[in-house]
Amino acid sequence: MSKKKRIGILTSGGDCPGLNAIIRAVVRCATRKGWEVYGIPYSTDGFINLVKGKCQPEELRLYDHGYDIPGVLRGLDVLQFLSGSILGSLSKGHPGNSEIAKDIMEGYQLLELDALISIGGDGSMDIIYDLAKQGGWNLIVVPKTIDNDVAFTERSVGFETAVNTVTQALYDLTFTAASHERIMVVQVMGRDAGHLALHAGIAGGADVILIPELTPKLEEKVIENICLRIAQLRQENRKFALVVIAEGVKNLAGEKENYIGDSLAALIKEYSSKLCHQEDGDFCSLDEIDTRCNVLGHLQRCGSPTSFDRLLATVFGIKAVHLIEEERYNRLVVWENGSVESKSLDKVIPMIKWCHQEKICPSPVDSSGYMVQTARSLGIYLGEK
Repeated sequence: MSKKKRIGILTSGGDCPGLNAIIRAVVRCATRKGWEVYGIPYSTDGFINLVKGKCQPEELRLYDHGYDIPGVLRGLDVLQFLSGSILGSLSKGHPGNSEIAKDIMEGYQLLELDALISIGGDGSMDIIYDLAKQGGWNLIVVPKTIDNDVAFTERSVGFETAVNTVTQALYDLTFTAASHERIMVVQVMGRDAGHLALHAGIAGGADVILIPELTPKLEEKVIENICLRIAQLRQENRKFALVVIAEGVKNLAGEKENYIGDSLAALIKEYSSKLCHQEDGDFCSLDEIDTRCNVLGHLQRCGSPTSFDRLLATVFGIKAVHLIEEERYNRLVVWENGSVESKSLDKVIPMIKWCHQEKICPSPVDSSGYMVQTARSLGIYLGEK
């Protein structure tokens, strides 16, 4: 049996499906080694609450089957099926060397932890890495985000489920679009990456997919080409269309908008009318188009995690425990070539910090990759000028 350890675990940043499955895997694996696991509520705020006496260390102890349903269903383990985070999460930005950071350090010491597992995206990772360096913590990071934009890992927990959620939404919206002969514009999350929009757009039967890697900002030629694609569909007796846009695409002025989908819908309607009145017979029906926008919003973070996300969460959680057992600290757990590996945070974080400084995505869609090629082969318009 390995040396008994006390480890902490927390979730940080935006929630996504699969977080509880990671926690479950860590607790089950560590408990079988005789270790103690402490769940830090609301990320690093949990350390502050310890210092302020709002909770006691023993109250944070996690046990295998520690969240049983009572009564005749006692023993039923539901954590891997639940979305959100049983520990809570937050996104407050970097505390720097403030009093807040000092309280976090003190709270960590109160728990007498041998190591900490942090579940988060690249923003959370950047912050927790600096805190760990400041406090001399033994840190392991597990990547999660529906954006799938964490560097050095091909998959992050939560992405697969979000793709399914968006795909289902596109499927449902297709029928109302067809029933009313509408152009349905759907705005999808993803921050500065287009992975979610691209994967779900292909799976959901989109006619147009705009992602920041291929369409950094809307341009008149792009809008015109969307209208041409719609006109082509109508000539083929297809009276509706499905347009997907990632939230990272900027407007005509090159600025970010919270509701870029609404702007795109208005531009399509404006340019459709303009083309129609050029007296070109191919576009005469465009003036009749009813264009609507749907912003899917935080529904994309919801839902029971898919089987793949549960499996990914489980193997990531167990890998984190194994790294602690081997005392290989300061590592990021990654999915690489169909296997679970780890990367040194000393190599990962500088690249992430540079990307944040330059305001570019740490792990963008490969503009010449197989998913982009797949979309083009299907005749999906991707914003080419």
